[in-house]
Amino acid sequence: MMTRGLLISVEGPEGAGKTSVVAELLPKLRAYGDVTMTREPGGVPIAEKIREVILDTEHTNMDDKTELLLYIAARRQHLKERVLPALSSGQIVLVDRFIDSSVAYQGFGRGLNPSDVDWLNQFATDGLVPDLTLYFDIDVKLGLDRIAKTRGHEVNRLDLEGIDLHERVRQGYLSILEKNPERFVLVDASQPLDLVVSDAWTIIEDRFFKDSL
Repeated sequence: MMTRGLLISVEGPEGAGKTSVVAELLPKLRAYGDVTMTREPGGVPIAEKIREVILDTEHTNMDDKTELLLYIAARRQHLKERVLPALSSGQIVLVDRFIDSSVAYQGFGRGLNPSDVDWLNQFATDGLVPDLTLYFDIDVKLGLDRIAKTRGHEVNRLDLEGIDLHERVRQGYLSILEKNPERFVLVDASQPLDLVVSDAWTIIEDRFFKDSL
């Protein structure tokens, strides 16, 4: 069987602080090998252009199924161009959002059939599932307050949504956690950054590197 690298995804509601935590995790991961850090939607030119379409505030009339299909298209291109080549070369791939985002946002948040979302994820990824998903959990109001304070004037289409959608998204993530407790691990993102990073790193280290050094 061909060996491959390690795929770790990070997920969370808006304002969970994923980007800040990932920046702190990268040097720790690099002690164990080459690391590719990337994001969804985006990561490669075609997927970045799709991202612009999805998040454009002028596209408020976008149909929910159109939104899902755009995310899936971006995921496929990103996977083929960046994720799979990195994994095949034995790298650690850290991806900011992956398959679970579609289940939480388009399935639970938008009310689309989760089975359809699962099928499209399977189709786009040929069944690839992360070795570990870190889910950074935070109260929706707290997360949105964080965004309002840190993002300032920058607004995307999701920022225009009501709080009800974000509440459904969080419940979607908690549902995924309940169904996938081995892969999908909760980190309390309401803590100070250093504690969130410490908790996240402990999970990664215990899972993959405990006996490496």
